[in-house]
Amino acid sequence: MANHKSALKRIRQTTKRNLHNRYYAKTTRNAIASLRESENKKEAQDSLPKVVSMIDRLAKRNIIHKKKAANLKSKLTKHVAAL
Repeated sequence: MANHKSALKRIRQTTKRNLHNRYYAKTTRNAIASLRESENKKEAQDSLPKVVSMIDRLAKRNIIHKKKAANLKSKLTKHVAAL
C-alpha cells in the first residue's frame, strides 16, 4: 500500500483516468463495429467522419497508437468506398 499522500493521489488519478479512457475506447470500438456492419452506403458515409474523429481523438490522447489509428481509418474508408 502507498505510504505517501502524493502516491495515494496518484492512485486516485490513475483509476479515474483509466475508467475515462476505457469508456471512450469502448464507445469508439462500438462505433467502428456498427460502421463495419452497415450495409447502407449513405448511412455509412454519414457516420464515417464521426468515427474518424473519435479515432483521432483517441490517438491524440495516446489511448491508441497513432499508426493503429491510421490503419483503422484507412480500412474503414476502404470499406465505405466498397459499399
